[in-house]
Amino acid sequence: MTTTCVRRAFKYRFHPTDAQAVELSRTFGCVRKVYNLALAARTEAWARQERVNYNATSAMLTAWKRTEELAFLNDVSSVPLQQTLRHLQGAFTNFFGKRAQYPRFKSRKKSRRSAEYTTSGFRFRDGGLILAKMTEPLDIVWSRPLPEGAEPSTVTVSQDAAGRWFVSLLCEDPSVKPLPATDAVVGIDVGLDHLLTLSTGEKIANPRHERRDRAVLARAQRALSRKAPGDGTNRAKARRKVARVHARIADRRRDGLHKLTTRLVRENQTIVIEDLSVRNMVKNRSLARAISDAAWSEFRNMLEYKAAWYGREVIAVDRFFPSSKLCSHCGKLAQSMPLHVRTWTCEGCGTTHDRDVNAAKNLKAAGLAVSVCGAGVRPQRRTPGGQPTTKQKTPRREP
Repeated sequence: MTTTCVRRAFKYRFHPTDAQAVELSRTFGCVRKVYNLALAARTEAWARQERVNYNATSAMLTAWKRTEELAFLNDVSSVPLQQTLRHLQGAFTNFFGKRAQYPRFKSRKKSRRSAEYTTSGFRFRDGGLILAKMTEPLDIVWSRPLPEGAEPSTVTVSQDAAGRWFVSLLCEDPSVKPLPATDAVVGIDVGLDHLLTLSTGEKIANPRHERRDRAVLARAQRALSRKAPGDGTNRAKARRKVARVHARIADRRRDGLHKLTTRLVRENQTIVIEDLSVRNMVKNRSLARAISDAAWSEFRNMLEYKAAWYGREVIAVDRFFPSSKLCSHCGKLAQSMPLHVRTWTCEGCGTTHDRDVNAAKNLKAAGLAVSVCGAGVRPQRRTPGGQPTTKQKTPRREP
């Protein structure tokens, strides 16, 4: 039996020298320039109903380097420039496959500053990483070791808005293997008062990372607003202070979600969640900040890829399934369930339910039905005559 290793990215902080910072900043600018030039060329061809692929843009890059106006592209490694053309090709592939919108131009201020190197663009020996056009290895903070014998196949260097430098090494990780099978199944209801409520009755508190630093963030944003748009140096310093607060919040949130999702995947064979449309939910101006801080989408993404790593299963139940209004004991559906109602008593069996625990139990039962027999999780409604129908819209579950 052959086992395939998981390709996994290991991200580290590093501290470049002044010369390395200048070289990387120049590379970021050239990568952005080539991406925008290629996107403009493909957009013009699209207007003429012509197709331009990666090979055509690669030939364009060679021609651009020969011009006097774009001769500076020869000063940086060609590997990141070729990689950004491949990324553009992937963006168009997703667009034509209706998986993404039309690619957008990269902004100098708003777009991510990054460059990707393949094996021909770097040298990794004895824990030292030397990029093309550089003579000294990067001063990497090895916060955790790479897998034994791992050789990076791709290196991505980036700088965030707070000015921090990162390097991401893509390697094969043989240590990621399926966990021993278990019979444990859990349903999870996400919320704001409690981040997660499990079908076991356990409630996990919402850490509200953004609220903890809201006063500090407000002060930094007020200081930024007082800086004149033309005051380049002072405004840039104030912008970095705001970015550092946001980065601290995001780091804490990501760390908490990693620990939580790893625990859930290790303890349960099947995890049932609700297929929420977070993009639509954040349009509610009263709850947008709290929903964004809870990071439900990031939680689901982590849960899904870790489940794939360790041989677990994640089931997403239809978002219109009335898990809060359905009695998990007798199955009677309540007529209404306002958001402020946190406990309620079933009119059919008299059972008193905690709203969130009841929803988690119903999600677990619905997920098991899908897993065992492939049944749908959207209940059939009955017409006044008593006949079931699937043409009518299922009542929306209260958030």
